[in-house]
Amino acid sequence: MEEKNPETEADAQKSMEKPSALKELYVLLHDLVYILAFVTLFFVFALRLVSVDGYSMYPTLDDHDYVALLSNVLYQDVKAGDIVVARVPTFSDDPIVKRVIATEGQTVDIDFERGVVYVDGQPLEEDYIYELTHNQFYDRGVTFPLRVNEGCVFVMGDNRLHSEDSRALGAFRIDEFVGKNGFVIFPFSHFGWIK
Repeated sequence: MEEKNPETEADAQKSMEKPSALKELYVLLHDLVYILAFVTLFFVFALRLVSVDGYSMYPTLDDHDYVALLSNVLYQDVKAGDIVVARVPTFSDDPIVKRVIATEGQTVDIDFERGVVYVDGQPLEEDYIYELTHNQFYDRGVTFPLRVNEGCVFVMGDNRLHSEDSRALGAFRIDEFVGKNGFVIFPFSHFGWIK
């Protein structure tokens, strides 16, 4: 009868363990690559994360709120009341967060004395604003009434006296939008859907 060599058995066992550890490492790296690819695609095609800079959207959004918005890949239509994020290269490198007031073909007029915004002759009910619309950018603003061109929307911040928006920059092109309507993810005290 043949005797088993304990050293040979130990070597065989070690050689079996090495491929197993390498295989586990390979599987882990493989899974991580898939997870990273999914997360990347999710945030490119589904959600956009944006940090709010400033108080132009107060009280709806506050300075340093982190917001997750639907990516422009997932939506085609923009309607009045939507919160949108745009990149306007002529204005700023940072994303701009504003509320859509009027869409293409509509006419916007503002009574700056009374602070009332009109769309197609009807006063807007704006329970989301912090203060009335008294601030006009006379030096570089647009003249009212203003008809919104095709492929554009008229946007304003909810904190009207502290917002640089379509009153100064004119209507925004829809192709400048990178996201719309979403929810605040941080700070947790503001967590929830944007209204």
